[in-house]
Amino acid sequence: MTVTQTRGPDLDNPFIGIAGMIGAGKTTLAKALGRHMELDVYYEPVEDNEYLADFYRDTARYSFATQIYLLNRRFQQHQEIIWRGRPAIQDRTIYEDAIFAKMLSNQGLMEERDYRTYLGLFRHMSNFMCRPTAIIYLDVSPASSMERINQRSRDVESNIPMSYLEALYTEYETFVHDISRRIPTIRVSWEEYRDVEEMAEVIQREVTNASFLREVHSWR
Repeated sequence: MTVTQTRGPDLDNPFIGIAGMIGAGKTTLAKALGRHMELDVYYEPVEDNEYLADFYRDTARYSFATQIYLLNRRFQQHQEIIWRGRPAIQDRTIYEDAIFAKMLSNQGLMEERDYRTYLGLFRHMSNFMCRPTAIIYLDVSPASSMERINQRSRDVESNIPMSYLEALYTEYETFVHDISRRIPTIRVSWEEYRDVEEMAEVIQREVTNASFLREVHSWR
């Protein structure tokens, strides 16, 4: 295990975010951590997302509406976690929404004026957000992301191109570098599915010793 650390927060009432590429395994890990650490689990809005199918069918047309919808839903989740004051884990954080918006703008799939509007709204919302105790970043390659997307066979994701995932991964690398300056971040190599319960124990230990960037390469 290679670790770079500075001081981190206590775990009296943890709020943990799970970050990562599409298909990385965020939901699986969130469920395991919820059981192991007795945390409320807040899942990413997928099944009831009324924009998602249209987004993948015509990304340029629906990119702005989809991003605003997701930003609103995740802000509601984020604030509910804070207001309830209970230990919780969130499957994909609100901070990651800006990754997708930036990537869409860079690829010409979101108009520049829409991206500026989105960023302005995000920045205003961020003034009312308390930071999580830690963020766990599940690091998987674009190729692994594509493989897992194909394995779970969600119809709306069937036409995601590799170029989309490669651009997304580049933005995630920048995100992890930037967010770790403000929120303790644990970067986990997640190329292979591991024993999730064992991983939950490792994450609990690492969050307890939280630094502003920790890289977990092995837990044996």
